[in-house]
Amino acid sequence: MKRIIFTPGKNIKPAENLHKQLLLRCLLHSVGKLDADVAHEIETTDAFSLVAWNFTFYGKARDISMDIPWVDQLLGMDAPQAQDFMDARPMAYRVAKFMYQLGDLMPWLIPLIPDKRVKSSIQETERYFNNHDNIACRIRDFQKAPLREAHGKQDKVLLIGHSMGSVIAYDSLWELHHLEGLHHCVDCLLTIGSPLGMNFVQKRLINHGNHHPDPYPGNIRKWVNVSARGDLVALDASVANDFSEMVKRKYINSIEDRTKGVYNFYRDEKGLNVHKSYGYLANPVVAKTVTEWWNSA
Repeated sequence: MKRIIFTPGKNIKPAENLHKQLLLRCLLHSVGKLDADVAHEIETTDAFSLVAWNFTFYGKARDISMDIPWVDQLLGMDAPQAQDFMDARPMAYRVAKFMYQLGDLMPWLIPLIPDKRVKSSIQETERYFNNHDNIACRIRDFQKAPLREAHGKQDKVLLIGHSMGSVIAYDSLWELHHLEGLHHCVDCLLTIGSPLGMNFVQKRLINHGNHHPDPYPGNIRKWVNVSARGDLVALDASVANDFSEMVKRKYINSIEDRTKGVYNFYRDEKGLNVHKSYGYLANPVVAKTVTEWWNSA
């Protein structure tokens, strides 16, 4: 059996089932454009599942009616407009990028960063990285449960991690490999809008600094990383260079960055949001990656 497990990023999300259906709608829309048969199989086999960790982290859910009109607009788009491409990297992005890079290299500067988006994006992850109230362990339990189940049934898994969800996925896979001995969990790890290329995040991964003889998870067959133009969270868009040692040591067969010409055209009342998960799942590069995996698995 084939499984697609989606781990969302931070922020308050809609109720689990409603959120799952809207995410799936975006994925089926983009995959269906490439291969209608694959989209049909994903839908009819109930292959798509959601790791709903956000309610535990935030203690509340988001009203999904706030998202539906914007998803309708995204999926109803005939073609992106010139303004969509221009808005992906405005001058404000360049300023925020510089601030983000400073915070990545010198975390002590973070409290001085005036851009609220940059500051909150970095600081909010601290609760996870510091494991306040054992929250990180509880969140990783959400991630590990379906992976254990899939491993037990010998299912082939495509694990999609968006934003902080990619960090949760990576940490969980390390624990499953090194603490539980699960050596064949994920056929393909697909990270979208991931901060794993950033120094700030890499230094806070669960295995960092513990001098473990095996510092990487060894239960992933291949890794594909997709980041959209202008996505501040995926500021360092490449993970292949940072994790190349995984390939050299044969922990993994391949790591590939797919970043050239990738755009996220999701818009809401605040304007273009190039980091939004709905926009990533509706993207043709993500759809191609999913379709290729499904047809080869």
